[in-house]
Amino acid sequence: MDPFDELLRGVRADGAGLRRTELSPPWTLRPTGEGGGAGEMSLTLYAPLRGEAWLTREDGGGEPLRVGAGDVVIVRGPGPFVLGDRPSPGAGTGGAEGAVLLTATYPVRGTVARRLHGLLPPFVLEPGDEGCASLLDVLDAQAGACAPGQQVVRDRLLDWLLVCVLRGWFDRPGTAPSGWFHALGDETVGPVLRAMHAAPDRPWTLASLAAEANVSRTTLAQRFTRLVGEPPLTYLTDWRMTLAADLLTGTAETVAAVARRAGYADAFGFSAAFKRFHGVRPSVYRESCGPGADCWAAVGSCDGAPV
Repeated sequence: MDPFDELLRGVRADGAGLRRTELSPPWTLRPTGEGGGAGEMSLTLYAPLRGEAWLTREDGGGEPLRVGAGDVVIVRGPGPFVLGDRPSPGAGTGGAEGAVLLTATYPVRGTVARRLHGLLPPFVLEPGDEGCASLLDVLDAQAGACAPGQQVVRDRLLDWLLVCVLRGWFDRPGTAPSGWFHALGDETVGPVLRAMHAAPDRPWTLASLAAEANVSRTTLAQRFTRLVGEPPLTYLTDWRMTLAADLLTGTAETVAAVARRAGYADAFGFSAAFKRFHGVRPSVYRESCGPGADCWAAVGSCDGAPV
């Protein structure tokens, strides 16, 4: 699977709470308070169907961003942003005719999804186009429907919209971050990244990875490090530990089974590597970061980075 595809699969609108709201000025919405618990990472989607909205920083920094009818903006949370009917408190009545707004909040859970969250800027704006407008019309029609399975229909439509917006942003020249994403298009590094992600359980060596790109080990090591920011085998370990963390908390597989899927021949070697990376043993991570656990309090961080 393509690495970018894997990141997008980690964010799903599983009951994301699609809302269609008719707003009369003055009005404000704060993305940080609309999903999950305090401090939880999230992506909040706003799409004006009629009227306009303004995205501003509560601390007064930066220029206000206008979000017009048909546009879609995704705000990374938690953050200092507020969406309102005017560019600033002293700017008059702003959208005097009111606005109709679609909103949805995606909690970002799991280490793979957190990687995507970390790549994004504070907000992503996708200007309205014909394809986006058509999808917004369908979501508008589905927002108040109560037919059987309606929640699943809304969730899948929201997933489609989120993917389209993020893909548009990543494809836009000069906006996406450097590193592995841009390296995917490199004729040497791209095939190696895809090979790692397609089969993380293979016993990769620098030589076998270099063979995927038909280059020498030295050439691969130098080019990979320059484009991605870390050596190939370091990146591989990082990705394996990211996948392992999600397998431990998202499946009932044994530690030994997770170890094999992460490319480790035995559970002992895997446990030692996992503890070096995450700061705790796999069994402790599963207990602390599984469904219903207070992961942040118990471990300190279950976001795929060392504690």
